[in-house]
Amino acid sequence: MSVQKRNGQNQARVLIVDDEFHVARGAAMVLSQAGYECETCPTVEAALKLLDNKGADVIIADMRMTGMDGMDLLKKVQSKDPDMAVLVSVPLPAAESAKAALRGGAFDCVTKPFDSDELNAVVSRAVEMSALQRENRKLREQLDVASIAAGFVAEAPKSRQLVAMIRRVAPSRTTALIEGETGTGKELVARMLHYWSNRADGPFLAINCKALADGVVESELFGHEKGSFTGAIRDRAGCFERASGGTLFLDEIGEAGPDFQAKLLRVLEDGEVLRVGGSKPRKVDVRIITATNRKLRNEVAAGRFRADLYFRLSVIPLRIAPLRERREDILPLAHHFLAFHSTEAGRPLMLSPEAEAALLAHRWPGNVRELENVIERAVVMSGQETLMPEAFAFDDDASDEDLVQVAGIARAAGVDSSLGTATAPASADSNHAQSNAQPADSQDDGTLQASLDRAATVRIKAALATAAGNRVDAAAALGVDRTTLYRLMKRLSL
Repeated sequence: MSVQKRNGQNQARVLIVDDEFHVARGAAMVLSQAGYECETCPTVEAALKLLDNKGADVIIADMRMTGMDGMDLLKKVQSKDPDMAVLVSVPLPAAESAKAALRGGAFDCVTKPFDSDELNAVVSRAVEMSALQRENRKLREQLDVASIAAGFVAEAPKSRQLVAMIRRVAPSRTTALIEGETGTGKELVARMLHYWSNRADGPFLAINCKALADGVVESELFGHEKGSFTGAIRDRAGCFERASGGTLFLDEIGEAGPDFQAKLLRVLEDGEVLRVGGSKPRKVDVRIITATNRKLRNEVAAGRFRADLYFRLSVIPLRIAPLRERREDILPLAHHFLAFHSTEAGRPLMLSPEAEAALLAHRWPGNVRELENVIERAVVMSGQETLMPEAFAFDDDASDEDLVQVAGIARAAGVDSSLGTATAPASADSNHAQSNAQPADSQDDGTLQASLDRAATVRIKAALATAAGNRVDAAAALGVDRTTLYRLMKRLSL
C-alpha cells in the first residue's frame, strides 16, 4: 500500500469505494483529470482484495454501503497500514456519521454529491499527508537501524573483520548465511546488511522459521488464494511478496523441514512464488538472508538439510564469534548497555573496577543477549550509583565473589585484564615464586579466564611461600579472607 511508480514518475493512486456506480465514476473522472490514477470498487471486500494486489495512496469510502461500510474498511486499513489516508464520504445531513469517522481515524470527510474543487483539494492534502507519514516512518526505521548499527561494538579483531565484511557485501543482492550462537546478534547483522544496501528504502521482513507450524508454512511464506483451504476468506500475499523490493530474513533456517526447503530452493532458482491454490507464479524481487545457530554443514552431512539449498544460501557466509572469543568487546558493550538502561531508569550509574573484572571473568554462555540482561537486571536491582559485582546474578560453577577475587589477585600478579596477558609482578615475593612456578606470561593462549587463573595460581603460591604455608597469613597478604583462599585453592587445585 504505497505510492506507485509509473512511467518513471510518482503518480498517486486513489481507490474509490462506493456502491453507487455513477457517484464513484463521477469522482474518478474528476480526480483523473487532476492527474490521479483512480480505480473504483463497489464493496469493501473487493477493495481489500485490490489493496492487497495493487495498493493505493488514498481511499475514499462511502459511510453507508450495504454490508461492510466505510467504517469497517477504515478499521481494517488502519490495522494493516496506519499511514494510509482514508477519506469518508457522507450525505450532506449525516454530520454524526462524519464525526464518528473522524474520531475513528479518518483523515477527513467529503460530502455527497461531490463538489469537484472540494474533492480535489481534500484528496491533494490526503496524498501529501500520506506520503509525509510514510517518509517519516521510513526515516524513523532507518534511524533506528543506524542507531543500532552505531551501537554494534567492534573492538575485538574478529568483530572489526565482521563489520568490514558486512559493509563490503551489503550492496550486493547475493544471499547471505549468518552463523552464530544464540544471543550473538544475528538479526542485527541482517538489518545492517539491509540498511547498508541499495534496498534500504524497501521493506525488511524477519521470519522465525522455528515459529511457523508445518501446516501454515507454505501459506505464510508464499501466500494463498481465496477459497484454497478452510479459512482462506480472501487472497493473501505471502512473506516473499510483501518483502519484494527489500530483504527477507529467515531466522533459524536450520529448523526448516524438507518440504519448506524444497519450496525455498525453487524460489531462489526461479525468482517466483506460487500461492497456495494459485495457478500463476508471481515474480518477486527479494534478497534472502538466513541465519542459524547450528552448523549447517553438519546438518547437511547428517542428511537433515539439503546440500543444494545450503550452497545456494551460503554464497556469502558470515560467522559471528561468541562473546568469549572477543573479550575486548565485553566492557564497551557493558558500558553501552549501562548508558541505555540507566537513562531509562532516570539515574546515572557506573561500573566499579571490581564489577568490570567480574564481567571480564564471566564465560557468557548467552553471549551479548545475556550481557544486556545482566546489566539491565543490575540497573533495576541495585540501589547504588556504582554497580558492584554482587549486582550481577551469574549462574556459574564458581561464585561471583571467587571470580572477582581471581581477577583481583591476577591484577596484583601483573595481569592486564583488558588483554589477558601478564606483565612483570611488582613484588619480590612474586619474583621468587615465579622462579619455582610456570610463569603466567609463558602461556598466552587460551581464554581470558585461563590466563587469570594461571596468574592467580602464581600469586597464591608466592603468598603461601612467603607465609611458610600459613594460610591465614597468606590470605591476609592477598587481601582475601581465609575461606575465600580455601575455595580458590580447591578450584585451582593447589
